[in-house]
Amino acid sequence: MVRSHTSKSRRLRIGSLAAAGLLLAAVAAPASAQATPRLAAEPATVDSASTGLGVDEISSSPNLRQIANLPKQGPFDSESALNSDLAFQGPFAYAGNYNGFTIYNIANPAAPKVMSQVLCPGSQNDVSVYGDLLFLSTDSSRSDDSCASASQSASIKASWEGIKVFDISDKKNPRYIKSVETDCGSHTHTLVPAKDGLSVYLYVSSYSPSAAFPDCQPPHDSISIVKVPLETPTDAAVVATPNLFPDGGYAGRPGGSATTGCHDITVYPQKDLAAGACMGDGILMDISNREAPRVINQVRDTTNFAFWHSATFNNTGTKVVFTDELGGGGGATCNATVGPNRGADAIFDITGAGDARTMTFRSYYKIPRTNGDTENCVAHNGSLIPVPGRDIMVQAWYQGGISVWDFTDSANPKEIGYWERGPLSDTRLIVGGSWSSYYYNGHIYSNDIQKGLDVVEIDQASIPGAKTRHFTRLNVQTQPDYRD
Repeated sequence: MVRSHTSKSRRLRIGSLAAAGLLLAAVAAPASAQATPRLAAEPATVDSASTGLGVDEISSSPNLRQIANLPKQGPFDSESALNSDLAFQGPFAYAGNYNGFTIYNIANPAAPKVMSQVLCPGSQNDVSVYGDLLFLSTDSSRSDDSCASASQSASIKASWEGIKVFDISDKKNPRYIKSVETDCGSHTHTLVPAKDGLSVYLYVSSYSPSAAFPDCQPPHDSISIVKVPLETPTDAAVVATPNLFPDGGYAGRPGGSATTGCHDITVYPQKDLAAGACMGDGILMDISNREAPRVINQVRDTTNFAFWHSATFNNTGTKVVFTDELGGGGGATCNATVGPNRGADAIFDITGAGDARTMTFRSYYKIPRTNGDTENCVAHNGSLIPVPGRDIMVQAWYQGGISVWDFTDSANPKEIGYWERGPLSDTRLIVGGSWSSYYYNGHIYSNDIQKGLDVVEIDQASIPGAKTRHFTRLNVQTQPDYRD
């Protein structure tokens, strides 16, 4: 094993927008208590081994180096206030937390600064940004749509879930300006720019994991599409609820989940293409009509995949990586008992053209290190590192840390770098680790569930071209195109 750099270290209808939310500057709010999660040379392959790390001990391959950590700050600093997804725009990073979101100034990646925190509880608070607008997903039953709502049972009809819209033109004082209720809430959402440039769409994914959510019991095979006019964002509304599985997506899958909705959708707007991770299925969609996405191919893996969680295209749109969030992110699955093909990534080649495109399985990828029984670890959120001519991805594995891996040869993926911490505890499993690890303009940013924002630097010589492509905005599930 290569090791170095060790150290310690969620129905009131859309209505009252009057209830105030807390910002650690104040946020005026349309209408939350903490909810439980629903839950230059070719580099060498990193050797397989057990980490054997102590509590909070840091280990990495020589080509990755942590340059900053900014711990969670109150009221986001409790164990139950989980950090979630990340988005980027200009010199700012936007980080979700089950209690709200944080805006960081990352102009100096080695010294990130908190611009503001918005207290607006409602898991998961996945986030995306576009211009002066920020969108937040709420997928826990709330007493109303304000940032001062309370958590309540999903069986109560007068409860609220959906999308919240904030004006972020003043990074120090974001303003809550609109709420849009969506069926079964918004576990995640994906921003899709309209072709006329006048609006953006949000593809809202939600699902029913248990009988605790009676209004969303199977089959729940639709997504909600919210249209947001950029000039008048307070006119945002649901414009379509397409059924992605009209032939009946819900059916028991031996060895895998039933499809009862989508967990996450990644779109590639320049190619009018999308990939959906829909619990028991991976799907390919044509999104040339933004309000009427069409499924053109569907795959299943009843042997090894338990929960289709997310998707990432390569830059040419000829491959797609799906993740299996075995155990919902709360289990210790990076071990010899579970093995290398479960809780892993699955790589598919995309062949054909138009509606005749199909996905063909090529291989699995999982981090080549085993983790302990107190470390939740499974494939989670990642993004491409924009290296011309190669397919390289950085990915979060919860307490398995950050993995950089190459799938240029889709049948033979290999890890080329990693960075991770040891367990949060050696006596009990505490949900933690990297929720999202994304590459943005030269650095890797990781939103660690418990430890806060980590910034990791990539050695340029080991991954040539890694720092040559820059973006003005990055919502990872809205995949950008980069050119050789």
